[in-house]
Amino acid sequence: MSNSHDSRGRVADAPSDNFVYRALPPWLWPYAQLARWDRPIGWQLLLLPCVWSVTLAAGAAAQLGQFVGPQLLYHLILYFIGSVAMRGAGCTFNDLIDLEIDSAVARTRSRPLPSGRVSRNQAKKFIALQALVGLLVLLQLNWFCFLLGLLSLGLVALYPFAKRFTDWPQFFLGLAFSWGALMGWAGIFGSLSLAPILLYIAAVLWTIGYDTIYAHQDKEDDELIGVRSTARLFGDRTKFWLAGLYGMALLLMFIAFGLAGAGVVAFLGLVVAGCMFAYQVIVLDIDDAAQCLTLFRSNGKVGFVIFVGLMLSFILTVP
Repeated sequence: MSNSHDSRGRVADAPSDNFVYRALPPWLWPYAQLARWDRPIGWQLLLLPCVWSVTLAAGAAAQLGQFVGPQLLYHLILYFIGSVAMRGAGCTFNDLIDLEIDSAVARTRSRPLPSGRVSRNQAKKFIALQALVGLLVLLQLNWFCFLLGLLSLGLVALYPFAKRFTDWPQFFLGLAFSWGALMGWAGIFGSLSLAPILLYIAAVLWTIGYDTIYAHQDKEDDELIGVRSTARLFGDRTKFWLAGLYGMALLLMFIAFGLAGAGVVAFLGLVVAGCMFAYQVIVLDIDDAAQCLTLFRSNGKVGFVIFVGLMLSFILTVP
């Protein structure tokens, strides 16, 4: 791998065997890399709070005698499309803002913008296209949910700058990435209540945890160029902080599920997720970049377990 990109147009910090390289012509590869289509964990982590929330809401609605099965399925599809589009738009915007930083970090200098395979103007047009897809998704939802979705744009725009003025950029990522925990519930009920708010806070704490693990990959480069992160802030106390963040996230999810009247299976899902969190904390080696990436990605499985518990709980609730 050279300092820019390899002869096949791949990037250093992404898998080279992803399906996008088989499904798309080479001229589209840089855009797929900008949107991180070759790294699905990002849109999965953005999607998971959405599907938790909408499934939790569907179960609560079922207990009120409202059958929302078809609506739930439709919304799951919408949130999938919206998550892929908005995660791609956010990553492209982030790469625009971080162009100089990415050029100075070994892991990121082969990305499309630092390597010159995509111009700033092309990246801006790509952001607009992806944002349009996100807007079309929002327009399929009720007006309360639509306005709620628009509010998240301020957080999305703020996040890339957070690493410049705070040691807690992961907190700002959590605020933006967890917004779906509010959206899913609002899409069903057209309002919010304490359950989705607690679920949102839990998702924020979860995001801080997993992105701290991710940030440990870059801590040496970050220190050299002055980029701040919770990985650098927590340092050798990362395991202690992770235990607290994950533990509080689980507690808040238990309360949110209880308030929404979720079934026993949903709580069993949280128990399994808790064991998976414990495993991350126990085995974490903050100086092993490869392991940090693996543990970060494992959070997709954690979130999926929680979703499966909620979905089974919903299915069992429906008469």
